Amino acid sequence: MDLASTCQQGPFGAALGKGGCQEEQGVVTHKLLACFGVGMIAVGLAGCARVAPSTEERRPFFQPEYQRETHGRKTLFDRIVELDPGGLEVKVAPDYQRNAPLRVAVLPFTDRGNANFVVDKIPLTFRNQRERALWAWTDAQRLRRAMVAYLSEREFEVINPIGIDAVLKSHGITDEADLQKVDPRTLGRWLGADAVVYGEVLNYEAYYLALVAAWQVSMRGRMVSTANGEALVSFDGSRYSVNLLPALTVEDIAINSAESLLQLRDVVLARSEEEVCREIVLRVPVSEKSRLEIAREALERDSEAEESDVHHEPEQPNNHGAPARGGKLLAHDPSP
Repeated sequence: MDLASTCQQGPFGAALGKGGCQEEQGVVTHKLLACFGVGMIAVGLAGCARVAPSTEERRPFFQPEYQRETHGRKTLFDRIVELDPGGLEVKVAPDYQRNAPLRVAVLPFTDRGNANFVVDKIPLTFRNQRERALWAWTDAQRLRRAMVAYLSEREFEVINPIGIDAVLKSHGITDEADLQKVDPRTLGRWLGADAVVYGEVLNYEAYYLALVAAWQVSMRGRMVSTANGEALVSFDGSRYSVNLLPALTVEDIAINSAESLLQLRDVVLARSEEEVCREIVLRVPVSEKSRLEIAREALERDSEAEESDVHHEPEQPNNHGAPARGGKLLAHDPSP
């Protein structure tokens, strides 16, 4: 029996009439279509959630990487799109590949700014000497940690800054003037490093003009060999994080001017710090010599650990409590 006949034969069939039945048919049809659509979406999501084990590919490790030396490095097109007028200059010594360092110590950075919150070259804070010292240290060490992070992704064994600072303090090094007096070769002996990295923060400023807001972070520094004091890498440059919100009407200008203030959030500044350090490290050539050295040392440690396991194999008790030698259970002698 179809829906139309059911409507006509029911107690309210005459009242509903033909139009009422057609409306009810439409409601039922829409409900059926909605249920069908939801079911198809659920099936599709379930199918995309996981590949069946029988069809899953076995993908081996240790393959060549695409864009290993360029991934994350800004191009001219990127700078145009992001309105970034900054630039970086990284100079590498001609004999870098021959003298590429393995263990690197990133020394405390210094801040050349006035250690106030500056917008459009105008200080908006008026900190005392103690506060300026704390903020200068804070700003410089943020970039130092970013440099440590990106160097650690490369073929360098980066010494933990906590240990570096402890050693420097133990030798009475308390500021940049003290640090500059120490020969890099002496620092290498103190820290057990093949190279040390010096850094200076040049600009750490914000800009705001209604529809435009930006952060500028710039720095310079050098990586110096502790074997002969030679500068292996020197760098100098800056990065701008710019937000432009065009507007035509007075209302849009007011709204976008307020919205562009969000560009001055701390998280945007952190991205600018990381970006300038990432761009510098990406311009340092990859040393295959260092990569092979790291692999060789790891294999040697693994071999030594295996030999140690063989020579110090723990004794295991047998079923009667007697020790077993060489991993084999010894038979229990019942005689007294």
